[in-house]
Amino acid sequence: MVAFVTRMPAGIPGDVNRAQHHTVEVQVIQASGQTGHPTAYGIPVVLDATSHNVRAVGASDTSAVIYGFLVRPFPAVSSQDAVGVSTPPLTGPCDVMRRGYMSVKLSGTTAAVKGGVVYVWANTATGSHIQGGFEAADPTTSNGFALSRATFMGPADANGITEIALAIA
Repeated sequence: MVAFVTRMPAGIPGDVNRAQHHTVEVQVIQASGQTGHPTAYGIPVVLDATSHNVRAVGASDTSAVIYGFLVRPFPAVSSQDAVGVSTPPLTGPCDVMRRGYMSVKLSGTTAAVKGGVVYVWANTATGSHIQGGFEAADPTTSNGFALSRATFMGPADANGITEIALAIA
């Protein structure tokens, strides 16, 4: 049995929290091999202008085009992933949260605070910055943007997991 000495884990990236307060819709995921195929749950996604499928954030994206957050399915069907790993499908339907609360992985080195502004790193991944990752510090306009319809709901746990509230634009 695990003993939690100071704090329970904050969640699993991509899990919808507070189920009574959310809007999730089905979209088609950008196919593997195409630009922007999502590689993790709990990340912001945009609608691709060509395929009209959801894809991960790229360097040319802004907060105005964020469509929602990629939801981790539960219960999930069989997977080839190792225990504790959860990779989005290569093609087909997926769930996207448009409004609600979600557990996400915090990138960067700045700690999140309750009510704090959520930033998205849009530039190429470097160091602790992950392309499409959530950050608590302003990455400057050349590297990312503020997500105007989201706020942090508290600090991250020891694994870097925090909760974000998202409103429909």
